Amino acid sequence: MAFCYNPPAMIDTFLVEKTVVSAKGDGPAVDISGAPSRVFLLSLDITNIIEQESLDVSIYGSADGAAWSPKPIVGFPQKFYCEQSPLLLDLAQHPEVKFVRAHWEVARWGRGTETPMFEFSLRLKEVPPEILREATAEAKAMA
Repeated sequence: MAFCYNPPAMIDTFLVEKTVVSAKGDGPAVDISGAPSRVFLLSLDITNIIEQESLDVSIYGSADGAAWSPKPIVGFPQKFYCEQSPLLLDLAQHPEVKFVRAHWEVARWGRGTETPMFEFSLRLKEVPPEILREATAEAKAMA
């Protein structure tokens, strides 16, 4: 007897495609309702900047893709340099969230132009449940 089983596709998408920003803004709403896992890896990749500026990136949740949480669910520490930063987004405590989106704020100070400029992207990748179980077991064994 042969079994044919196709597991649901894991979510692996961009909350922000590689873009250049000079003012605050929001990414598009991304539907995560079909994700069997409620844990995601966020990967912020800052590829170009100018000196004396900061970038704040946070994630907001929504039940319907229209009304967004008043406060971010999670946020990256403030960024000043080109770098790659991972962050875990655990929605286990937010069962109502079916959509997520990125929000960013930019600031500039010092000499030169007053307009900030950041080039960045933000990827969202679902963490498979078996990886979570493995990591949890490993962490407990080390404790």
